[in-house]
Amino acid sequence: MRILFLTPQLPYPPQKGTALRNWGLIQGLAGRHEVSLLSFVESDKDASIAPPLDRACERIATVPQPTRTRSERIRDMITTTQPDMALRLASQAYDRALRDWMADHPFDVVQIEGIELAPYLDTVRAAPQGTLIVFDDHNCEYVLQERTFLTDLYSPTRWSGAAYSFVQWRRLRRYEARICRETDRVLAVSDSDAEALRNLVPGLAVYVIPNGIDTDAYRASGSDADDGANHRLLFTGTMDFRPNVDAVLWFVHEVLPLVQAEVPSVQFDVVGQRPHRRLRPLARNPSIRLTGWVEDVKPYFERAAVYVAPLRMGGGTRLKLLEAMSMEKPIVATSLGAEGYPVEDGRELLLADGPSGFAHAVINLLRDRPRRLELGGVARAFVEKRYDWRVIVPQLETVYRE
Repeated sequence: MRILFLTPQLPYPPQKGTALRNWGLIQGLAGRHEVSLLSFVESDKDASIAPPLDRACERIATVPQPTRTRSERIRDMITTTQPDMALRLASQAYDRALRDWMADHPFDVVQIEGIELAPYLDTVRAAPQGTLIVFDDHNCEYVLQERTFLTDLYSPTRWSGAAYSFVQWRRLRRYEARICRETDRVLAVSDSDAEALRNLVPGLAVYVIPNGIDTDAYRASGSDADDGANHRLLFTGTMDFRPNVDAVLWFVHEVLPLVQAEVPSVQFDVVGQRPHRRLRPLARNPSIRLTGWVEDVKPYFERAAVYVAPLRMGGGTRLKLLEAMSMEKPIVATSLGAEGYPVEDGRELLLADGPSGFAHAVINLLRDRPRRLELGGVARAFVEKRYDWRVIVPQLETVYRE
């Protein structure tokens, strides 16, 4: 098949959730199909095409990512009824490139990777009859904004954020429903997201294609950094993303002091690009390290004793959990942090939602190296069986053929 991917950023190097998913699908499909890629690229990033991506794709083109000022976003919020995500990547240059490609080179499948690319649906629908249009909904976006609104509502200092999320939640309900109705196939990353989309559009056929991971690339080196005295905790993610910012602040203020009272030597690494200004004061705490962007996150997994996922808002499934599991790290997560994965508390990871319960789980793991190794081994086997891209990509091919 001839398959065209529309992505919000170059999928390689795969250093954040969207890119990890896009690269996993593209790399897996490229061995059996002709894959092309039309992508945005951030203006401050190198637009050169990495050799692995160049080898995987038949054709690649990039367009500079548009910029919108805060005042422009506020203006659009007042003067339009569109959700912010529908305007974030609006680009005449991208639309022209897409029109030229569609006219010049017929595709069997066009896959729209995320709701930010949905504004180009009308252009794709003008393609010759027979082109299958696939919408890959990385997060059920209206649910994410609803949860963010409900979380921020209880914090007076976050009421402005709550107001924003309330407006976006209501607008995304309408917008996301329309996109689902106007595409041929809708993909979700989990059963819970699929159910939320069916609540928007009763009777909608939603295909669950989970997030995955290259378990060969994310494999523990075998050098045992966990000598029993290791008290290092780890969180990873894009650190200007609101759910990640909230997770770190909640953990640092509500959970970490309880852990430190029992394990004074505990260290907490927060690894991810673009730390938000709300996180900057944490750098003054000697037990916390904010790394910013790193070239390779795997060494941080190697050094960690326990991975924490204290998420209280968001949607979809967290690729960070797959990374930690593949690296054989024991995990403590909130129920929301582990949402979408068929895991059981005490089997693949530990689940805790309140500060005391979360701290208790972390403390027990820090004191029990055999239990850490046991959880890590079970987690690794779980990911190999269900979430390796070699298992997932054939499921997507079946969706195309149906």
